[in-house]
Amino acid sequence: MSSTKASERPTRRAWMAAASAMLATLSRPAMSVTSQEPMTMATAKTLSPRQQAIAPITAAAAVGDMPRLNAALAQGLDAGLTISETKELLVQLYAYAGFPRSLNALGELMKVLEARRQRGVQDAPGREPAAPIPKGKELLALGTANQTQLIGAPVRGPLFEFAPAIDEYLKTHLFGDIFARDNLDWQSRELATVGMLAAMQGVESQLQSHIAVSMNVGLTAAQLREVADVLAEAGQADATRRIRAALERHLTGPTR
Repeated sequence: MSSTKASERPTRRAWMAAASAMLATLSRPAMSVTSQEPMTMATAKTLSPRQQAIAPITAAAAVGDMPRLNAALAQGLDAGLTISETKELLVQLYAYAGFPRSLNALGELMKVLEARRQRGVQDAPGREPAAPIPKGKELLALGTANQTQLIGAPVRGPLFEFAPAIDEYLKTHLFGDIFARDNLDWQSRELATVGMLAAMQGVESQLQSHIAVSMNVGLTAAQLREVADVLAEAGQADATRRIRAALERHLTGPTR
């Protein structure tokens, strides 16, 4: 799965464009949204070891750094990520970094798990998604509600009027199909997304928006600084710099 097939390239470009389009048009979210996501969000002042392990995994996976990904996956499993949660992080990766990166990362996870099994390590399987996912108009309504709650306000803009199909795909698939899967809580999904976007060049505006979304779902500035520190310890200097810069802009912006 190491090469990009021609049939995958349009799909990757479409989802990258869709994510870019949505996030580039967002206003700063409100900070008082009642959480209704599938799992209870953490309220601790610091990230748990499990939460700290997320961004190094997705950052390495987003840029195809397999040696770092291998190490980060092992550390994440040791820190308490279940197999199901780890798979889910790498499935979500495709919406932001493309199918090829996601498929390669899932293949690397298979290698890590097999090596651990051979050493006698029994990783917790975790649970698979249990919440039913609706179809059709009900899925669009669910995705719209999830998107609004994550952002803190309805997402509208000229781009979505110009290309309404992108708006529908974002609502039904990214915020419906993916964010409704309840084996990973929304804070974990945002930690994953921040890690992905921080690692990639040219998506600073999307990272900026997800810093705001992360705080909108209950993560604090101190916890996001922890994410940057953990990435620095993992040797991901560019991702560290981008998170710190985005967080500083968010905290000192004109509406603050």
